[in-house]
Amino acid sequence: MGDLHFTLAGGTYDRTQALRDGTVKPDGCSLTYLEMKPMELFFRVVRYAEFEITEMSFSSHIMQTQLGNSRYVGLPVFLSRSFRHSSFYINKNKGIKNATDLKGKTIGVPEYQMTAALWQRGLLKDEYGIEPWEIKWRTGGLEEAGREERMALNLDPKFDVEPIPRDKTLSGMLADGELDAVICPPVPSVFTNGHPDVDRLWPDFRPAEEEFYKKTGMFPIMHMVGIRDDVVEKYPWLPATMYKAFRQAKDVAVKNLEFGAAACATLPWQGAELRRTRQVMGHDYWQYGLEENRTDIEAMLRYSVEQGLTKPGVTAEDLFAESTWTTTKE
Repeated sequence: MGDLHFTLAGGTYDRTQALRDGTVKPDGCSLTYLEMKPMELFFRVVRYAEFEITEMSFSSHIMQTQLGNSRYVGLPVFLSRSFRHSSFYINKNKGIKNATDLKGKTIGVPEYQMTAALWQRGLLKDEYGIEPWEIKWRTGGLEEAGREERMALNLDPKFDVEPIPRDKTLSGMLADGELDAVICPPVPSVFTNGHPDVDRLWPDFRPAEEEFYKKTGMFPIMHMVGIRDDVVEKYPWLPATMYKAFRQAKDVAVKNLEFGAAACATLPWQGAELRRTRQVMGHDYWQYGLEENRTDIEAMLRYSVEQGLTKPGVTAEDLFAESTWTTTKE
């Protein structure tokens, strides 16, 4: 009997390269890897559940799990993680000198429910005392007009969330002063191009992000992996098998970073950067697993409730296949 074949949709990462090129092969499986950008991928996952195995928005998965309409069984594989102080952009004419000045402001965000914004609003509440309803949120495309939420929102009226005009972009409205600030994962073109009125809230963001990690122990999770429910029903062994394969692929990526004879990334100080990161965050700084990331996951569940996206009751275990909650030890 030959291997079973599955499609796996996801981004282009060093931690998945071994699955793409076959260096790591899941037991009993062969894969076709579909490389896609997150914005298109997550829209298609939420709306159409097209892919058998896929990278997913963590925030969307929390929402769909709470609503009972998720088509995917989660794996505690976190393909994208990122600190988010660097992703606050401000109009310099709005009197914003520090994070506390954002209270009462009008802030643009591509989608209210997106995972990056979930963490950024959580940061404002936990570290600066700003409740999510104390800001006016305006949603829309960062560089292209007409972007919509991938999921319908059912927010309490106390949350001021509205779309921007369909012929405008967040980037343009920030430069023109129609928005006080923008939070977003991509770097806005008006910042990249050096618009004189646009800057980061934290221009020197790395010390702030390192301090956040030292204080909280959290390395914000953005994306996870899911297997479509009908596939899991047919092959109940697949979640544990794929979880093992993703862990092996990440181990390959880390070993490549550690190899000092030739850099695997286009960075002149790759080895020094790895050492510095480990000094701050420990040797295994990009961990997969439920227990290894429980603090981060439970913070996200709390943020989702506080920000009006979900109701209480969802647990960390509800988000992932039971066979991935723990792993075997040699």
